[in-house]
Amino acid sequence: MVFDAHRHIGVLPAYPFYGGPPVSPDTTARATVRQLIGDLDAEGTDRALVIPNYGVPDPGVAFSFNELAIEAAQADDRIRAGLWVSPRPEDEHRTAHALALAREDGVRALKLSFLLGGRPTDPACRPLLDRIFQEAALRDLVVHVHTSPGAASDIDEVGNLVEWYADQVAVHLVHFGGGMSGHIKLVGARFFDWIAAGKRVYTDLSWAIGFAPRWLAQEIERRGIGHDRVLFASDQPWGDFAGEYARMSAAAGDGELGDLIFRDTFAALYD
Repeated sequence: MVFDAHRHIGVLPAYPFYGGPPVSPDTTARATVRQLIGDLDAEGTDRALVIPNYGVPDPGVAFSFNELAIEAAQADDRIRAGLWVSPRPEDEHRTAHALALAREDGVRALKLSFLLGGRPTDPACRPLLDRIFQEAALRDLVVHVHTSPGAASDIDEVGNLVEWYADQVAVHLVHFGGGMSGHIKLVGARFFDWIAAGKRVYTDLSWAIGFAPRWLAQEIERRGIGHDRVLFASDQPWGDFAGEYARMSAAAGDGELGDLIFRDTFAALYD
């Protein structure tokens, strides 16, 4: 059995990324719940956390898929929903609506990404960040946060959310830092320091550079902590299910750590 802790639903409009022509790189994006369930069946995925697709620089597109994620969760008990929220002051009304939807059956997470604007340390974002994490604490929801090297998504920025909020709220650092610098900062000390300090911090290794899953598994074994803080995630349609599965299987093996990564930690957070 495989439980997928991070994948998306919704098809984005074509967009002229980086000054090129309009393109749609998310070729396996799914527009309907039926298509999504077909993917789960084909993969043999027994549980999945499904989050609105995003990527074009218009937060309204991501917000528009919140109801679709809820529909998926309420259509099939294998699925849990994550809802798109934003700390940007410009998105206050849409975030308030999303937080109201968090009461719906099947909602188990809130999704933050600073790729579409805002910054963890921007004072203008702090009021909505407080509100988002207060709602997560009230409803025992996990907050997913995108990480990637540099700018507002760097672990040096996003790590502040762990420091501020992870005593009360489970914070899932998507992509384990998202690249070389983030991986080294997290495996080298920071991830384990947070766990030792009692922070409710979790991660997945979708998009991870090849060395990172094996190094993290070795450090978990050496330090004796962190085994219950790593989840498998495909990040479909931006990731590749087969490739992510093969990489994590090779790193974790088929013993206790593999059971936790592929099933048990997901079950503890979402079931």
